[in-house]
Amino acid sequence: MAIDLDVALGAEFGQVEFSWNATNVQLYNLGLGAGSDPMDPRELSYVVDRTPQVLPTFGCVAASFNEVDPPQVSWPGVEIDLAKILHASEKVIVPAPLPPSGSARAVSRIVDIWDKGKAAVVVLETNVTSTDGIPLWTQQRSIFARGEGGFGGERGPSTATEQPDRAPDFEIDIPTAPQQALLYRLCGDRNPLHSDPGFAAAAGFPRPILHGLCTYGMTGKAVVDTALDGDAGAVRSFGARFAGVVFPGETLRAHIWKAGDRLVGNVVAPGRDNAAVLGDVELVPA
Repeated sequence: MAIDLDVALGAEFGQVEFSWNATNVQLYNLGLGAGSDPMDPRELSYVVDRTPQVLPTFGCVAASFNEVDPPQVSWPGVEIDLAKILHASEKVIVPAPLPPSGSARAVSRIVDIWDKGKAAVVVLETNVTSTDGIPLWTQQRSIFARGEGGFGGERGPSTATEQPDRAPDFEIDIPTAPQQALLYRLCGDRNPLHSDPGFAAAAGFPRPILHGLCTYGMTGKAVVDTALDGDAGAVRSFGARFAGVVFPGETLRAHIWKAGDRLVGNVVAPGRDNAAVLGDVELVPA
């Protein structure tokens, strides 16, 4: 059985210590397209030596830079073929701006598992603290596993972030480079779905797709640059639901609304009839 609810629910795993440095932050930012205009001081702030700006979304990959093997979906009570996996949602919460270097301890646990019939959704949470116990960030994510439903679990809630019934306050074009996934994978996600045409074809895609976390990070950066005057430290949380694939080389478009004390929106691929890419985008400023 791929999913054992009795074992999985509430299980803690992945208790690891890790560190990162300014070079890791620079590489991550470059993987999101930072520095596309090397004469723009705002873009250079993401790649300057020693003190690059740190987007909160960096927390979602900070522990992964030494990974050279494809990720494995092997958690307590959960064993799933990597080819069946799609990222469903991601959120990061930061109590304060992240430093450009540091050491930390992460503890993950399985929060929920939902039975969607033809698929399963595994909801995970990772709490990250400094080595002396100071909270740094919380990562919340869900994984969509095709063909793993039907195990008799609850279907789970259906939630969506409400968007204002008016024109968006910001429309942001987000270009992706043809080699975007090949660069971003150096941040630690070596899933061949993003680099191997044969593996992607076996998974049902015409060519390798962009990492969902790359699209997520690029969107977070675009909203910060457009709506928060390029201040990565002015974010307290950023989340989104993955609604569709992105093919490297496409230009995406984000629609962002001001909604009280939040920014909400979505991202589409205009070149594919505005196919949905991200939904339930939500950024909460500090």
